[in-house]
Amino acid sequence: MLDKPLGFSSNQALQKVKWLFQAAKAGHTGTLDPLATGLLPLCFGEATKFAHYLTDADKTYIATIKLGVTTNTGDAEGEVLATHSVNVSPAQFAEACTQFVGEISQIPPMYSALKHEGKALYEYARAGVEIERASRLITIHSIQVNSFEYDVANISVSCSKGTYIRTLAEDIGAVLGCGAHLIGLRRTKTANYSIDQAVTLTQFEAMNLEQRQAALMPMDSAVLHLPAIALDADSTHYLRQGQAVWQSGINAKGLLRLYNEQQEFLGLGEQDTDGKIAPKRLIINNDNVVD
Repeated sequence: MLDKPLGFSSNQALQKVKWLFQAAKAGHTGTLDPLATGLLPLCFGEATKFAHYLTDADKTYIATIKLGVTTNTGDAEGEVLATHSVNVSPAQFAEACTQFVGEISQIPPMYSALKHEGKALYEYARAGVEIERASRLITIHSIQVNSFEYDVANISVSCSKGTYIRTLAEDIGAVLGCGAHLIGLRRTKTANYSIDQAVTLTQFEAMNLEQRQAALMPMDSAVLHLPAIALDADSTHYLRQGQAVWQSGINAKGLLRLYNEQQEFLGLGEQDTDGKIAPKRLIINNDNVVD
């Protein structure tokens, strides 16, 4: 798991680490803007089959918000659109934050990688073209105010996938009547992964290949939220041939983590209408996911 440095796009960071690992196949699990730092899970080889479970997972961020200034990008990289005086107390700021906790509607920013007719929205934005965007429901699980001083606030946000913290900062500023934009962002948690488990790019560069391999997490760590079952040798054999297998004592709905008798991860399966475990996403070998 990478602690993405400031100034790198998620893909730039991915390509650098992919080269360091001499990996043929790799992917990241949730974009972080160049302005943002922090937790960026990277998957290699067979682990890319499970990347979307992390992309879809809840995430936690530490955000620094500047009140009184709005920009065309919603963050510090953009051009200033307007400035306003700030007369906001800590209590007023905290109250404004509470209005965004729960399921809310959010309009994605123009300066984002979302696609419209095959082009990223930011490409239209840079050309001065505004595209109408549909609002979408996201969930803010919690907002904690870490510090507040005159016109700068630091908050921790736990949220669902698809949440734009830049937009949240702008919306908080709009509620307060003074405007705001994001000046710092750090992702500290994705699913069950935490920033204190992450490795920096500098640390990876200082390692040899064996040390880098030792820094990888087991592939099944991406799907620990799913129930697990162990299959006997015969069932493991037939499952790997793509066949559904019978396993007594199993009555579960949805996806299952599958293991052999040696507790090696086989992939994911699902109980079919006949009560058998059908293979859904199996691995060819036990590669790992960066942690």
